[in-house]
Amino acid sequence: MEKLREQYEKEVVPALMKKFNYSSIMEVPKLEKIVLNVGLGETKDNPKALDNAMNDLTIITGQRPIITKAKKSIAAFKLREGAKIGCKVTLRSGKMYDFAYKLFNIALPRVRDFRGVSGNSFDGRGNYSMGVKEQLIFPEIEYDKIDKLRGMDIIFVTTAKTDEEAKELLKLLGMPFKN
Repeated sequence: MEKLREQYEKEVVPALMKKFNYSSIMEVPKLEKIVLNVGLGETKDNPKALDNAMNDLTIITGQRPIITKAKKSIAAFKLREGAKIGCKVTLRSGKMYDFAYKLFNIALPRVRDFRGVSGNSFDGRGNYSMGVKEQLIFPEIEYDKIDKLRGMDIIFVTTAKTDEEAKELLKLLGMPFKN
């Protein structure tokens, strides 16, 4: 699964240096980390949901997630400060490239009526975020073993200074953007 890292070093770096006229290889943007986040609204009604979501994230990423807690109390949502509301995983180096390869080449093509991901989800500083509606697109998740379909947010954090550089980096790594 080291294909994506090798591809980055052999193809992506020279292509980005040529396109953006970088003078040093250290200027070339790279993928810093990938964060997967699952937010759960139903934890107050169903405490087992958090365990199931953590299980799914562990299977997908090969890394144990951490529990996220509410920062503030919000009465309208019946939410108390410190309540467990989700879980997240931060992937770096080898596991990050393995996950990105699996997402681009295996999981996203399994989405029904998939025409590519939106190119508008950049934050202005070179980071990209996308949402996935169900965890079933990942081949490790067995349909019979899940209790509920859960979506997740996937955030690609890059060292790029602009959205244009980040988009080119992700495109060269294999992200299937819409035309």
